[in-house]
Amino acid sequence: MLERLEGLAARAGITLERAPAWPATGFRHRARLMVRGRARSPKVGLFQAGSHRIADIPSCAVHHPLINRVADALKQSLRSLDLPPYAERPHRGLVRSIQVVVERRSQRAQVVIVANDETPDAVAPLAGVLAEALGPALHSLWWNGNPRRTNTILGSLWHRFSGPPAVVEAVAGASVFYPPGAFGQSHLAGADRVAERVATWIGADARISEFYAGVGPLTLGRAAAGCAVAFNEVGPASLEGLEKGVAALPKPSRRRCRIAPGPASEWLSLLDDADTVVVDPPRRGLDTDLCRALARRAPEQLIYASCGLDSFQRDLEILLDSGRLALRDLELHDLFPYTEHVETLARLKAA
Repeated sequence: MLERLEGLAARAGITLERAPAWPATGFRHRARLMVRGRARSPKVGLFQAGSHRIADIPSCAVHHPLINRVADALKQSLRSLDLPPYAERPHRGLVRSIQVVVERRSQRAQVVIVANDETPDAVAPLAGVLAEALGPALHSLWWNGNPRRTNTILGSLWHRFSGPPAVVEAVAGASVFYPPGAFGQSHLAGADRVAERVATWIGADARISEFYAGVGPLTLGRAAAGCAVAFNEVGPASLEGLEKGVAALPKPSRRRCRIAPGPASEWLSLLDDADTVVVDPPRRGLDTDLCRALARRAPEQLIYASCGLDSFQRDLEILLDSGRLALRDLELHDLFPYTEHVETLARLKAA
């Protein structure tokens, strides 16, 4: 991985920059944990590599301590109510998994109970016991229904038992809202550094189009600083968070924002008015139509945040082979300690 990135930088005549390392423990503010076992002896943890055998992790060192506390409280609540965890082969049992997100400013946990059910009724007693156990450490409590045989963790059904509709984080000069169904980074301090680095590359009067914007952590702060920003996003929960983030901006900043919902390939027109394009795609990389359009109609500046090195390298080759863009900066941000994955941040300029 490091050799590949250094090779890309060397071919561009630049140096690969590496963000400083972070503390090795307590950095993970977001976790999805599987729930298995028996009602009297539930297990809460992760699947072992290459299997659906669960590894119980009662006191994971990389988690924020509140995540471990929520997992323990869930176990105790399941035992007290004699509620069965999910069993995959017979497709029986109630509780499949939990998602826990710790909001930094309040140090409270947004908790989602993912259930093998179509209504929240059966989970309601568990929600009450869990809320009592967590007390003021609970930010909000949610039910998510996922009654299908699937490896997808979250289903499409939602119910809020209590608390605010979104976790709020201050990122690079703006309030960013995370409903429970929206994507968010688990390493918040590292993600902040990526957003702050992006901000240093964008002038105060830039015209920005961001594709795969999520809830807006990379460029909402630029809108607050005076830029005009068009946000493209396809996920309903992320769009909900993005709308809340735009609404929280000062009125003059809100007027400079536009939300373009739907697939990136349907909004190639956003390239026409932008001097800076920001892309933060999922691991599969850029939509083919968008990548080709960027190669043909190169903006003055393209900022690419990537969590998938293979797709990033593929897209970068297409963009550079066009001869219209040149790689000026390449950075490695380790947002996934103890894994082979990294976040790559690149800046390309019109050649």
